[in-house]
Amino acid sequence: MKIAQPKPFTIEAGKRAVLLLHGFTGNSADVRMMGRYLEKKGYSSHAPHMKGHGVPPEELVKTGPSDWWEDVQKGYQHLKDLGYEEIAVGGLSLGGVFSLKLGYTLPVKGIFTMCSPMYTNNEKKLYDGVLAYARQYKKYEGKDEEQIEKEMEAFEGTHMGTLKELRELVSDVRDHVDMIYTPTFVAQARNDEMIDPKSATFIHDAVEAENKTLKWYEESGHVITLDKERDQLHVDVHAFLESLDWSV
Repeated sequence: MKIAQPKPFTIEAGKRAVLLLHGFTGNSADVRMMGRYLEKKGYSSHAPHMKGHGVPPEELVKTGPSDWWEDVQKGYQHLKDLGYEEIAVGGLSLGGVFSLKLGYTLPVKGIFTMCSPMYTNNEKKLYDGVLAYARQYKKYEGKDEEQIEKEMEAFEGTHMGTLKELRELVSDVRDHVDMIYTPTFVAQARNDEMIDPKSATFIHDAVEAENKTLKWYEESGHVITLDKERDQLHVDVHAFLESLDWSV
């Protein structure tokens, strides 16, 4: 059964632009509500899909961080091509890691990260997360349990190369966070079940920006953009964007 998947989106609503980046195994639905909120506040946004995301899990494991980084840069260039001179960037989890990488690679107005890892010591959580994503995707496809189990048996172990490259990406970005002088807002869920919440403190302390803030969300889990405190997160991200020195 073919299932409808979320698609990348572009919302044009004002002269200030925000690149919104989804998480690992996620898609644009991770950040769509935030894009809609920012639209009401006069901000334009673009949320690309990283290669291998929003498609069957077998496709995901054929890709890796170099593919995803290419898509992030294309997303940035898409906003440039639309005429936006100043771009802020923010992302959930892996999207936040790439937001930081963008921050020391290309000119950005501001950076916000949401539940983004700086440590990937718990390989089992990553491994289990991909398996859970694969199983859920197959359920959405309408496959019966027998078919799912058969496909999961074939799928297990195929994604170890991707996870190794993901760990290397996070480690590399962690080593370069102190090259960031751009204003930075770090949002972290207290009940994050996927990453070590100490990552948030590391990001906040390591960036060299004078304008930097760390905020904890006491009632939220890893996918903070869709959790209980998402409305407050929207307000806080907007306040951060308003604090930036835009020329428009």
